[in-house]
Amino acid sequence: MIVEYIRYRIDPQDAEAFEAAYARASVPLAAAPQCVDYELSRCVDEPSSYILRIGWTSADDHMQGFRGGEYFPAFFAEIKPYVQRIEEMRHYERTPVRGAGSSVPTMYDWAGGGEALERLTEVFYGHVLKDDLLRPLFEHMPPDHPHWVAAWLGEVFRGPERYSGERGGYHHMVRQHLGKGISEAQRRRWVTLLMDAADEVGLPGDPEFRAAFTSYIEWGTRIALENSQPGAKPPLEAPMPHWGWGVAPPYIPS
Repeated sequence: MIVEYIRYRIDPQDAEAFEAAYARASVPLAAAPQCVDYELSRCVDEPSSYILRIGWTSADDHMQGFRGGEYFPAFFAEIKPYVQRIEEMRHYERTPVRGAGSSVPTMYDWAGGGEALERLTEVFYGHVLKDDLLRPLFEHMPPDHPHWVAAWLGEVFRGPERYSGERGGYHHMVRQHLGKGISEAQRRRWVTLLMDAADEVGLPGDPEFRAAFTSYIEWGTRIALENSQPGAKPPLEAPMPHWGWGVAPPYIPS
């Protein structure tokens, strides 16, 4: 991905028309497969200054694919009156220096921290051992298995890195599923019982948390299903997955 920044100087009396033009231009821009995302920002300290940020799949995709494609004419027709007001237009590569600030809580904190996840896994695995479909997979699990699954979930949801530090991280977890031959029916039952346990122990029920939580559980269990099949050769050394809010951060009434 490449990021394009365009800096405009727009007279205050033209600001409304400029923003309206870009609102119309955003329709073909968003439809272009080369466009990842976009955002137009206005300077608070100097209202005549605007910055447009567009994420492109690559610089070539922007300069050749988009500009030579079917969506560019409609886009350019809207913004053409303002081209002469561009003060800077450059492409930038993203660096590894990025992250989220503390204004949005982690999913770990929103869930209630390690104590809440420990309650979740204790209740969940109690139900698992009573379930005819899942019991064969877990009846020989060590007594501390729920504790380490809670630690895994905690780290995934941006809590303490205990699973990596004390258990070995991703490569340890992936090895737990090799050769298990998990069925789709077992995967679905695992998800269902975990969601039931989340309700039982009182994990947050707001739509934003449950959507993000369910997203990870679906992703993780489908990875486990694939890795457990006969002959599967998953990468044993991979980064620890980390999950966030996605498109809907938690709703906090003002």
